[in-house]
Amino acid sequence: MGDPRRRTPRTDAVLADPHVAAVAARIGAALTKQTVVAVLDECRAGDLDPAAVVDTVLARLPHAATSLRRVVNATGVVVHTNLGRAPLSAAAVEALAVAAGSTDVELDLATGRRGRRGAGALGALARAVPAAGAVHVVNNGAAALGLAACALAPGREIVVARGELVEIGDGFRIPELLESVGARLREVGTTNRVRIEDYRAAIGEHTAFVLKVHPSNFRVEGFTSQVAIGELAGLGVPLVADIGSGLLVPHPRLPDEPDATTALEAGADLVTASGDKLLGGPQCGLMLGRAELVERLRRFPFARALRVDKLTLAALEATLSGPVPPVPAALAARADDLRRRADGIAAAVGDPRVAAADSLGRVGGGGAPGVTLPSAAVVLPAEAVTALRTGATPVVGHVHDGRLWLDLLAVPAELDATIASAVRAVLDSGA
Repeated sequence: MGDPRRRTPRTDAVLADPHVAAVAARIGAALTKQTVVAVLDECRAGDLDPAAVVDTVLARLPHAATSLRRVVNATGVVVHTNLGRAPLSAAAVEALAVAAGSTDVELDLATGRRGRRGAGALGALARAVPAAGAVHVVNNGAAALGLAACALAPGREIVVARGELVEIGDGFRIPELLESVGARLREVGTTNRVRIEDYRAAIGEHTAFVLKVHPSNFRVEGFTSQVAIGELAGLGVPLVADIGSGLLVPHPRLPDEPDATTALEAGADLVTASGDKLLGGPQCGLMLGRAELVERLRRFPFARALRVDKLTLAALEATLSGPVPPVPAALAARADDLRRRADGIAAAVGDPRVAAADSLGRVGGGGAPGVTLPSAAVVLPAEAVTALRTGATPVVGHVHDGRLWLDLLAVPAELDATIASAVRAVLDSGA
């Protein structure tokens, strides 16, 4: 019979296979050849039948020219930072496709002259928050606050409550950001309590502005006090409010979450926020406030380094002007509807080890800490967690009380069949 490894096909022969060539045309020759070479190495080592080379290559080739993989977020966390925060709406995805080519992002087609960059997105944001005299967009929430400090407070003081000098994900600290652009911090109050008199005593000739920071990922309970934006607005110096999660108007399910409209109406001169959290849009930093102040920040030289690209502008405009995005839709989801879906998925799997159950989801992304959202989940053996997470379409849940919970709060209904199929395949494989 001879050594079967001698029948290992040549690299160029595998690349010439019509099915392999079709994938290469979509994802590129380099990624395709990399996969082919790895599979042929296994064949030469005797770990793979030469007749199976092409099928193995096709199974291993990525679906797109990116290492990122689409994931089903069944964690019960609506805005999951590790899963990319807010998933974009179909309208925003379509807008990205439009913006990917040549566009009129800075061209007035009627006159043929240069137009205002991102006028459509900025107009949509201004319409969403009429209380703002002007709006601007930078590349993330930290950039928005950093630009304000860089433009207004180099060598000067920012007055901020000690309990609001927070650290968020990956070790990022608000005070370090502010100090990195040359501002000095004047801390007032204590960790748990601050009064208006503390602010008044700290304000002086070196004060650039008062900063009010939403604590985001944590709450301090018990013997506490803080000063509302309305009181801080009367101190005679600019007031910057970093609301964090990007809620533009009050939300009935999140009564304690700060929003841009309320902050501006209470007297904030500038509000900064993220666009990829509760707003449900792309990563960007929102700046809303007094017209002359926003214009000053927009024209500050460092603002150019924080400029957003055409893709962000297109997705932001579609998020604001188009149908309800996935994040607001998830926040409005009814628990009984989610339970019916969970029952349907469990029935479709048809395995006694799989059941539907009521659950509690969370907002995530630093928004509404401590708030739980009634939800429903598909519950199955915890041993399936890795196989589901590493499958063809990764399904990411969470393990609780020795069981794997696939919460549906952040899962679009059109993915129910995908979850049922993935669970059935994993259980049938014995994983």
